Amino acid sequence: MKPLRRACLRRALALATLPLLFSALPPAHADTWPQRPIRLLVPYGPGGSSDVVARAVAVEMSRDLGQQVIVENKGGGQGTIATMEAARARPDGYTLILGHVGTLAVNPAMMPKLAYDPRSDFAPIILLAKLPMVFAVGEKVPAATLPEFVALARDKPGVLNYGSAGNGSAGHLAFEMLKTATAIDVVHVPYKGTGAQVTDLLAGNIDAAAAGIPGLLPHAQAGKIKIIAVGSEHRLSILPDVPTVAEQGFPGFESSQWFGLLAPAGTPAEAVSRLRAAAEQALKSDSVRQRLAHDASEVSGAGPEEFAAFIDAEERRWSKVVKSARLSVE
Repeated sequence: MKPLRRACLRRALALATLPLLFSALPPAHADTWPQRPIRLLVPYGPGGSSDVVARAVAVEMSRDLGQQVIVENKGGGQGTIATMEAARARPDGYTLILGHVGTLAVNPAMMPKLAYDPRSDFAPIILLAKLPMVFAVGEKVPAATLPEFVALARDKPGVLNYGSAGNGSAGHLAFEMLKTATAIDVVHVPYKGTGAQVTDLLAGNIDAAAAGIPGLLPHAQAGKIKIIAVGSEHRLSILPDVPTVAEQGFPGFESSQWFGLLAPAGTPAEAVSRLRAAAEQALKSDSVRQRLAHDASEVSGAGPEEFAAFIDAEERRWSKVVKSARLSVE
């Protein structure tokens, strides 16, 4: 056999055996992941409840994983910008999204042309926490309880108003749910953020508002506003004297923001399992528990299957609210 022909044959045989050699190697991802920092996209701006939860958990997860979990705030489009980016990211475990009631349960009902699917585009990892919504009225509003506010609103349909952090925000949807439950007609006034609506509530420019504890509690403690109800299933330890909406004559009512970790669909099971374990450890840490307790957030820890079922249930529940309030965003 000629030398050139023998060389070509050896090369062909070598190339033919390469797939077999590589198939025999163990998958590097399973043993060495993560090898670089992990991005955690937050679909809202800095300083809000989503940002607080993400940063508290990211610090502890970084310690457990041995790689930094870097929080990136990408607000805009009612949370769709960051969520779409996560849905299209490479499913290698290095890009995560902080899921929220707005992006995963409300947007699908409000946006008929939504560019991502909460069910098929993501791999749920863990439900981190729930933040109950609270309902407050201005200092000069002649109502100290929810039934008194409902009676006032029914006596003056379309006269009273309420503020929210914006169209489609958690506060907006929570108050629309309250309107449906109590059969009252109260006008919505959207603001660009919680701070702006609270400022006008303090000034008496709006009558009521719905928001998370952090934005309203200091002003209630100072006697500048009155918190008349909490949207959780049970009373909050930080507000033991404020009854729930359900307690005040509207059974079955529950309204909370919630936060969880998700990865792009197709992320390896090993990465999802490792991320879940790190997040669980973070939720057990004193630093995270203290930070969440400060805002009256309730730790969850529900895993992938339970979290997926929870998202489905929330999407169905909030869809009814959106349809009842005739809300839509193109």
